[in-house]
Amino acid sequence: QVQLEESGGGLVQAGGSLTLSCVVSGRTPGKYQIGWFRQAPGNEREFVAAVNGNGFTTYYSDSAKGRFIVSRDNALNTAYLQMNRLEPEDTAVYSCAAKYTGYERGYKGTSYDSWGQGTQVTVSS
Repeated sequence: QVQLEESGGGLVQAGGSLTLSCVVSGRTPGKYQIGWFRQAPGNEREFVAAVNGNGFTTYYSDSAKGRFIVSRDNALNTAYLQMNRLEPEDTAVYSCAAKYTGYERGYKGTSYDSWGQGTQVTVSS
């Protein structure tokens, strides 16, 4: 029911910052929780962070907590992942995903309905 497109990936030095964007298109995008995931070569896909439909509830993995900020602007149908103090271990393909939850509900699981194509984030030492 929705389509997602990430952007903002690139190359950054360790300690730097990068912000990813995820444009959510379709019917009632504000009723979808947006999650961010990453997958490095040889690794399983890993949950990073999520923000619920109205933007008031957020979730973070242990590795993201304190460094990353997830947010959204429903007027722009866009979710963001602000990544600070990046480390080489953060290098991965980052994807956003949508889970239909309604406007207020927060979802702690990792089963999402729709996925973006991914954007590469590379952190150099």
